[in-house]
Amino acid sequence: MIKAEIDAKGVIEKPDVIGAIFGQTEGLLGTDLDLRELQRTGRIGRIEVHIKSEKGKSHGEVIIPSSLDSAETALIAATLETIERVGPCLAKITLKSVEDTRELKRKFVVDKAKTILKDLLDNGIQDTSKIAEEIKEEIKTYEITTYHGLPCGPNLLDSDEIIVVEGRADVINLVKYGIKNVIAMEGSSIPQHIVNLSKEKITTAFVDGDRGGSLNLKSLMETTDLDYVATAPEGKEVEELSKKEVFKALREKISPSRFKLGKYSNIEKREIARKEPPKRELRERPERPTKGFTRPKVTKVTEDQKKIFKKTLDDLIGTRAACIFDSTFNLLGKVPVKELQNTLKTVDNPYAVIFDGKVDYVLDMIARKKGIKFLVGMEKENIRSPINILSKQDIT
Repeated sequence: MIKAEIDAKGVIEKPDVIGAIFGQTEGLLGTDLDLRELQRTGRIGRIEVHIKSEKGKSHGEVIIPSSLDSAETALIAATLETIERVGPCLAKITLKSVEDTRELKRKFVVDKAKTILKDLLDNGIQDTSKIAEEIKEEIKTYEITTYHGLPCGPNLLDSDEIIVVEGRADVINLVKYGIKNVIAMEGSSIPQHIVNLSKEKITTAFVDGDRGGSLNLKSLMETTDLDYVATAPEGKEVEELSKKEVFKALREKISPSRFKLGKYSNIEKREIARKEPPKRELRERPERPTKGFTRPKVTKVTEDQKKIFKKTLDDLIGTRAACIFDSTFNLLGKVPVKELQNTLKTVDNPYAVIFDGKVDYVLDMIARKKGIKFLVGMEKENIRSPINILSKQDIT
């Protein structure tokens, strides 16, 4: 709210003042901050003028409401003091204040809340701990939405990965910790919509560490296309886990085949190991091939390729950018790292990606689907992949 005082040597009226404000500030700050245009678009409100005339002189107040940001509002306020004449009279406008009405509203809200709380305590309706718990619960559930009637986080459909949990309380707990690509089964039978999602997205089951969780996990493994399994600590439920426990459990997720192996006796494990073919190089034996794609052989790195990787990576240091090359190392494009995943989905026949960042599991999954041979980053996660994943340390 811009507030200013006006003094004029002569008798003036409200229309004279408003006309002077519009007329004498026109074009002063360019078209973007033209008062007429700002008022037309609602960014400047109705100008209020209160004028009193006495003994041939006029004195009054000008009030201009603004929804512009603080810098733009300050510029508008400063232009008022450039006005030298109102109607036929010499006049001077002096800026008195620029008030942030939001701060006044905040003060009102806080004061009002104190009064309400005092009344509640005086009347003994609820104690403060119960009020606080209700507020916390409301905050937790604010971002919870639904997918075909199933409770889920707001990023479920936008993410390449999903986490399937048992109930709504589990969804609330994970969303509270920033994990928003989660959906609940809501029962012991597996909804068909979760089955369909598991075929399209990388799917992790995150279940309670009790018998009920084991039964639900068994149903999920039989009916959905699971990629990973995570469990709460024994005897605990997902809904009661702390943030540290949630992220620890998700970091330690394993494939369904490894999870099943963990359930066998030592004799059964030795029998399974005897029947399995000998393990080859780690990179040639990923934990689980990408759905719908054949596993390509690892491409060896030549010295010439190492030189290209090193030079490109050195040029990218500190840029947060990524370069995408074809098989003859022609540059297909250079994009910001935050746009890399979406860009790769649209590029035809990418061969190598070199970028200022860390190669993670999600990027590896996208690269497998696109048939990329090399992923080169400043750092890399410990990923078993058919793709040749290199860090800066690997090529220096």
